[in-house]
Amino acid sequence: MSQIKKEDIKQEVFDLYDDYAHNRLNRRAFVEKLSLYAVGGLTVPALMSFLMPNYQANVQVKADDPRLKSEYINYSSPKGGGTIKALLSKPADTKAKLGGIIVVHENRGLNPYIEDVARTAALAGFITLAPDALTPLGGYPGNDDEGRTMQSKRDKGEMEQDFIDAFHYLKNHKDCNGKVGVVGFCYGGGIANMMAVRIPELAAAVPFYGSQPAIADVPQIKAPLLLHYAALDTRINEGWPPYEAALKANGKKYQAYIYENANHGFHNNTTPRYDKAAAELAWKRTIDFFSEYLKNA
Repeated sequence: MSQIKKEDIKQEVFDLYDDYAHNRLNRRAFVEKLSLYAVGGLTVPALMSFLMPNYQANVQVKADDPRLKSEYINYSSPKGGGTIKALLSKPADTKAKLGGIIVVHENRGLNPYIEDVARTAALAGFITLAPDALTPLGGYPGNDDEGRTMQSKRDKGEMEQDFIDAFHYLKNHKDCNGKVGVVGFCYGGGIANMMAVRIPELAAAVPFYGSQPAIADVPQIKAPLLLHYAALDTRINEGWPPYEAALKANGKKYQAYIYENANHGFHNNTTPRYDKAAAELAWKRTIDFFSEYLKNA
């Protein structure tokens, strides 16, 4: 077990991991650059092990939690990937129709962290749907490296359609009250912004450190937005000032928070970029926001 502590790691190491996780560095280049920080008692294998996600040790809501009814379903996306697999979750003891939440994964498919987020959101009193955009290629392969490679091979527009069709599937589900929002992380944050642009009836959107839509598309947004950014995430944050200016200029309803000393991916509790205080506060704000806009009065 690695004894490396987060506070012992230079910010440049987290930035390198961000480049690697977003396909700007291949594995060989990542390892080579990481070796510059393997000093003292640190080794490259130890740093690699420290940075990679540990899914099994960080599950918050288990797949068989008796408080939930959680199952894999398939829905149709004719102009997307065809038939898409997704995790559908809702409270086990609720008969009433519920507000719906689409949970959008990062750039690596429906991994255990995103499934856990979907179950956690369902426990808060919603029906959630977490699609796997890797379904046409066989589904999430069990590790993030392969997942990233697979997702990069999919057509961008078809993947976007997968999530738009997920919205319509959930909106029309017998257990949904017809009010559907979206929360997405990283790539999924960008998808949440895209859905706000392209789905007029979207009830709420919560992008976590997501790429912004084209400024010319901002007038199309109808849904209220709750936007979470990490102060150390300079790559994504570059797009925020013009996006905010456009939201203001067009009279859009939004709330935005920038979490100090937090890295891109701060909500993901399976990697050392996780910031417990920021993640818990952002999640509380998210559930409160969805409760306001998705639950029946």
